[in-house]
Amino acid sequence: MSVEAREARQPWILLSPALGAVTFLLLVPLIFIIVYSFWLRSAIGGDQVGFYLDNWQKVLTDRFYRDILLNTLKIAAVTTFICALMGYPAAYFIARSKGSKMVLLLLLMLPFWISYIIRTMSWINILGTSGALNTLLVSVGVISEPVQMLYNEATVILGLVHFLLPFMVLNVYVSLEGIDTNLEDAATSLGATRWQAFLQVTLPLSLPGLAAGGLLCFVLGAGTYITPVILGGPRDAMFANLVFEAIITQLNWPLGSALSLLLLMVLGVLVAIYNRYLGMSQLAKGLG
Repeated sequence: MSVEAREARQPWILLSPALGAVTFLLLVPLIFIIVYSFWLRSAIGGDQVGFYLDNWQKVLTDRFYRDILLNTLKIAAVTTFICALMGYPAAYFIARSKGSKMVLLLLLMLPFWISYIIRTMSWINILGTSGALNTLLVSVGVISEPVQMLYNEATVILGLVHFLLPFMVLNVYVSLEGIDTNLEDAATSLGATRWQAFLQVTLPLSLPGLAAGGLLCFVLGAGTYITPVILGGPRDAMFANLVFEAIITQLNWPLGSALSLLLLMVLGVLVAIYNRYLGMSQLAKGLG
């Protein structure tokens, strides 16, 4: 074998472990899910092998699934908006801090050291009828009896913001860290105020990081299962809960496969739109 041929094959040899993992852990299961979505759940409990469109027809035409999908996208969008409003000032503060960035970043990463389920369940001890907030409000006389604060859409959004906010902060921070601060100084030297320099220089240059954080928060929020189960009520189910219900409770793998693929396609379209206009490089920076 020639030297040129060996050099051409070397990158593929080095990539083979990663490509093998992606193939067997992602692509092969996805193919099984696609095949399952065209099967049928028989009345006697088994799966009827074949090519049937019944599951897809039910998923795409039933208003029940459409309403929950739209509600899932709405909750994810509201969560992303709140994360952007709260995360940008925090990221800006960290990026412009003098000498304490590592400490602030460490504090930002601390929540990841605790299980996501434990962090979500902690809100029950805070917002429950006998939780810390109700106890405080009753003790100071603001309310006469505990108020029901849990198991609604607002607490689901609160739990998602708690979970996703660090992702937004990290992506915006990476974008702000790459902006030369001399640009703001140049703008102020030309007569702009600090606020004008921020609006006309820093904010536009940091929008790719904000968009990357928004995409990450939206996709993770739309695909979550734990938060609505723990903090939501029966009317606050999200689309991932339907997938769990179909597969685990009803043992209807074909229907659950169709539901999961529908959610995957909707989120995939959003990712494709983001990649078309902004590219995935900024998102990779934030994740790194």
